[in-house]
Amino acid sequence: MNLQSINLKKIGLVVLFLAVIVLVGFLLYSLFFKSTPAPSNPDSNGVTPGSGNGLPEANNGTPSVVSPNENGLPGDTGTNNNGSSSSPNPEEALPSSEQVSNRAAFSSVNKNGQPQFYNPSDNRFYAIDSQGKLTTLSDQQFFGVQNVIWSPDATKAILEYPDGSKVRYNFATKNQVTLPKHWEDFNFSPDGNKIVAKSMGLDADNRWLIVANEDGSKATNIESMGANADKVITSWSPNNQSIAFFSDGVDFNRKEVFFVGQHGENFKSLITEGRGFQPLWSPQGDELVYSVYSSDNDYKPTLWIVGAQGDTIGANRRPLELNTWADKCTYSQNQLYCAVPTALERGAGLYPATARNTPDLLYKIDPNTGQKQLIPASVSTSMNNLTVSPDGMYLYFTEGNNAVLRKIKIK
Repeated sequence: MNLQSINLKKIGLVVLFLAVIVLVGFLLYSLFFKSTPAPSNPDSNGVTPGSGNGLPEANNGTPSVVSPNENGLPGDTGTNNNGSSSSPNPEEALPSSEQVSNRAAFSSVNKNGQPQFYNPSDNRFYAIDSQGKLTTLSDQQFFGVQNVIWSPDATKAILEYPDGSKVRYNFATKNQVTLPKHWEDFNFSPDGNKIVAKSMGLDADNRWLIVANEDGSKATNIESMGANADKVITSWSPNNQSIAFFSDGVDFNRKEVFFVGQHGENFKSLITEGRGFQPLWSPQGDELVYSVYSSDNDYKPTLWIVGAQGDTIGANRRPLELNTWADKCTYSQNQLYCAVPTALERGAGLYPATARNTPDLLYKIDPNTGQKQLIPASVSTSMNNLTVSPDGMYLYFTEGNNAVLRKIKIK
C-alpha cells in the first residue's frame, strides 16, 4: 500500500467521523429541542396495554379533557388562570413568612399541628410547640439519616441510611425495628399500620411489590415487578383503593398509568399527556393531582388533575395551568397549595435540579374550579416539602438552599 492510498484512507476516516458527529447532533436536537406535533388521538382508545410482567392489565379510561386556556401557564408565561400577572408586586408582599428553625431536614407536621424534623447537625429529631419551643422527639441520636418516610400522623417513620440500612422508629413508644435492606420505596397506609414497598431481589424474577405490617412482619407478595420495578411508584391511596402505580409508554409523549390494588383488581387506566408522572392524592382519594412533561411544553413540568376512584378513573382530566412538580404541592381542607418556580429552563422536567434554587411563588388553588390565588410572602426562596397544619392555619416549608424551616399564615 503506497503513501497516497494511506492518506486517502485517513481522509476517508476523518470524513466518516465528522458525518457520525453531525448525525448524533441531529438526533439529540430532534429528541430534546425540536418541537413535536401533538398526537392526533389523545385518548388512545384501542391501545393494547404494555406487558407488566405480572402487574395487572387495566381497561383504558376515556377521559374528558379540558384544554389549557390561551393565557398559558403561571411560572412559564407569567400569567395565571385569570390572565393577571403571576409575579407579585414587591410592595404588595406581606411579612407573612416567619423563620421557625435554622436547620430542618425531612420536616412534617404531627396531628397536634406541631412541625417536626430531623437536624443533621446533631442527629436528633425535634418538634416545635406553639410557643416556638424545641423539644426532642427521642433521646436517641440517629447518625447520618439519608431519608425519612413519615406515617400520616407523623408518629412513626422509616429511616434510611447511606449503607442501605432501614429502620422503622415509633416516636410514641420509642420502639425500633430493622427492616430488610432489599426493601425500597416505602409508603405508609392511611392509618399508619401497614406499609407498601418494593422487595428488590438480585434476580429480576424475585422482585415484588409487597405489603407488610409497619414493623415489617407478615409481608405479602402482591405483584411481580420483574424487570419493571423502575416503572412502579408506591403510593397508598387515602381510600385504600390502590397501593401503587405502574406506568408504561404509549408513545413519545404519553404514558398509560395503571392503578395497582391489593387483591388483583382490574381498575381502569389513565392516559397522561406527558412523561415523568409524579402523583399527589386528594384527601379523600377520589382525585389525583399529577405532574408530567412533554415536548409540547418544552419539557417543563405541568400540573393536571383527574378522577381517580372506581369508574371515575381518567374522567374529567384537566390542566391546572401551573408549571411545577406535584411534590411541590400539598392539600389542606380540599384546597391545594403549590410552590411554582418563577422561571424554568427548557428541559426542567427531565432535570429538576436546574430549579433547585429558583425562587417560588405560592398559589392556593381550588381543584374544582381551577381558580388560583397568589399568597404573598416576604421571603423570595425555593419552597420544598410543603405541609399544612391540621387546622389549616399555617403552611410550613423548607428553603431549598439552606433547609431553613419557615411558616406562612394562610388563614
